[in-house]
Amino acid sequence: ARPACAAAATPHDMTSADDNTPRPVPVAFVLAWALFWLLMLTIAVQDHLREPGAAWWKPLLWEGSSCLAASAMLALRWRASTRLDAFLPRPLHWFARHLLWLPLLAPAFVVAIYAMRHGVFALLGEPYRHAPWGEVFLYECTKFALFYLLFVAVVFGLRTHAALAEQRLRTQQAQLAQLTQQLEPHFLFNALNTIAATIHGDPDRADALLTKLAALLRATTDLTRRPSCTLAEELELLQGYAAIMVERFGDRVTLHWAIDDAARGCRVPTLAVQPLLENAFRHAVERSSEPTELWVRARCEGARLRVEVEQSRGELSATAVPGVGLDTLRQRLHSLHGSRAIVGLEARSPAGARAWFELPCERS
Repeated sequence: ARPACAAAATPHDMTSADDNTPRPVPVAFVLAWALFWLLMLTIAVQDHLREPGAAWWKPLLWEGSSCLAASAMLALRWRASTRLDAFLPRPLHWFARHLLWLPLLAPAFVVAIYAMRHGVFALLGEPYRHAPWGEVFLYECTKFALFYLLFVAVVFGLRTHAALAEQRLRTQQAQLAQLTQQLEPHFLFNALNTIAATIHGDPDRADALLTKLAALLRATTDLTRRPSCTLAEELELLQGYAAIMVERFGDRVTLHWAIDDAARGCRVPTLAVQPLLENAFRHAVERSSEPTELWVRARCEGARLRVEVEQSRGELSATAVPGVGLDTLRQRLHSLHGSRAIVGLEARSPAGARAWFELPCERS
């Protein structure tokens, strides 16, 4: 089975004016809206029942009609807000376009709620008495305007947060594409050289290597479709890469795996471990004709995951600067976990080096 973790999407601006697909209303917003109206209904009923002979259904009708009309109108505005995402970087334009609808929505709200109230009272055979229409429109329109302004402010916050999250995801996908592009040319060149050297002397071995290479390239493409995957999925790709590299260097390298079962379910950024192992092959195995040992370790330490790749050869000076692979990994981890994620590179005694990263262990 191959990992199910791509060709990363091309990054664009924070928002896209062409993406008019309505976004679902956040569950937290729906719950807050429902709790608000439940509170309004409760207060209205309690206040009304203090009057002798008061009917409990009247405050339910008054607040219920307001709730239905306001919810319908604001739901329509939520769906329409998607088309205004292109204006999020310019808040004044975004708010102005929403407020253009207020002179139309406020009177429509008043007409809708009083039509419902008059209709229910008429069905019950009672007249619905209220203040003069001028006072009604002034009061209800003012109240609706306040609700609408609050709603627009909340929607702006939600849409801005969602747009920033989408931008961050696109950035991560672009970084994944960069990592994949760094991996494929260098690795593919070496893998093909290894296979070419075995075609005449050992055709069966060359055929097996080609099969592994095809599976690895397919898995790499599939894996990069998601910004993160389980460590088990990442290791499946890593083992395919390691198998070809070990085949290439033969007796010059021995690879050890020490993976705790508890760590396999933790999520890691896609292609997070591969650069560590690639660096070990490049800086230790390729540069030495002597046998080299490599270790890939992963373990959980409390609520944190630690992954490390260690090499027995190579020297790391005190002023050594992490390369592009480690620096890109550090940026990706920081964008996902902030200061809770750490990337390290350290010398090993008496020789060799160890590259590692730690991050919170989040499970699917």
